[in-house]
Amino acid sequence: MEFFSTTKTLGILGGGQLGKMLLYTTRKWDIKTKVLDPSESAPARLACDEFVMGSLTDFQTVYEFGKGLDVLTIEIEKVNVEALEKLEKEGVKVYPQPRVLKTIQNKCLQKKFYRNHNIPTASFDEFENLDQVKEGIIKGELSFPFVWKSAEMGYDGYGVSIIYSNKEIEGLNDGPCLIEELVPFEKELSVIVCRRPSGETVHYPVVESEFHPTANQVEYVLCPARLSEQATNKAIEIALQTAEAYGQIGLLAVELFLTHEGEVLVNEVAPRPHNSGHFSIEASYTCQFEQHIRAVLDLPLGKTESKASAVMVNLVGKEGHTGPVVYKNIDQILAIEGVTPHIYGKKETRPFRKMGHITIIHPKIDTARKMAKQVKETLSVISK
Repeated sequence: MEFFSTTKTLGILGGGQLGKMLLYTTRKWDIKTKVLDPSESAPARLACDEFVMGSLTDFQTVYEFGKGLDVLTIEIEKVNVEALEKLEKEGVKVYPQPRVLKTIQNKCLQKKFYRNHNIPTASFDEFENLDQVKEGIIKGELSFPFVWKSAEMGYDGYGVSIIYSNKEIEGLNDGPCLIEELVPFEKELSVIVCRRPSGETVHYPVVESEFHPTANQVEYVLCPARLSEQATNKAIEIALQTAEAYGQIGLLAVELFLTHEGEVLVNEVAPRPHNSGHFSIEASYTCQFEQHIRAVLDLPLGKTESKASAVMVNLVGKEGHTGPVVYKNIDQILAIEGVTPHIYGKKETRPFRKMGHITIIHPKIDTARKMAKQVKETLSVISK
């Protein structure tokens, strides 16, 4: 598909940091882009050829935005799928495909998809509301602790809680939900798989994620994961099985649990560039953002091997700080060899808001992890 220095247009639904980083490649290759986002200060607004402000979930807004595009992709799942289905029928190439998005948007549908395709995942039950959950507890069908997940609108740790008592249920949002077995895992892993329409498939190395204990957000991503060869191969095998089952075009980040018994279970997936792949900008031969552009334009996929070990540190707003952002001590981390900061361009910070990330590369993963801790302790995202 010839997009280089032409009038053909690639549309992106979402203009956040992922959209901004997708545009690194489109600018490099002189590919015309059009971005839709509800915020007038969206990070991607400055790097695209045309920026449209509007709702990502409104049918008419998404449909009008997509008409006339050659290819349409996403940087966030919360978009109007019905509009994408209509655009697809009218000849716009939409990747990932609307049918894939429809399943992934709803955590109940997503979990049933794994069950129906013999993909290993934690046991679960569906409920229409919290009253049904309480009834299940009374009848002895549910026991604490368990994981509650909102069927829709969960994102970045929101809409997910570990529940230990009846009292904690009262603080949850009512509505359709998933109750999942609490898996006593050893590590949380991720494998990013990429497919193009012609059928070529590649995958990145297995990475491991370390989470913030209260915010349920990733603090560190380590590549490569510190795993046995057997566990590594199993994670890759299940990620490829998952991607093949979905048949999606573009990136699919497959999040996994490694149990103490050596089982690998799929937690959930994201059909777009993912936080667990940010390390690839500095550490991989082909970063995840370029790979996604290659895939949706049906271009040959790039090499996914790493040039060095890497640790990614998420920069999030510090607790107790809301307002105009200040990156305290950023000059100190810039003095450390192998450290590269990425600032997303969000002018206002708030507790745990993703404001940027930092990649540390080093020949040895354990050394990179120690450097990452130093970076985390030195740099603070605060308000004025």
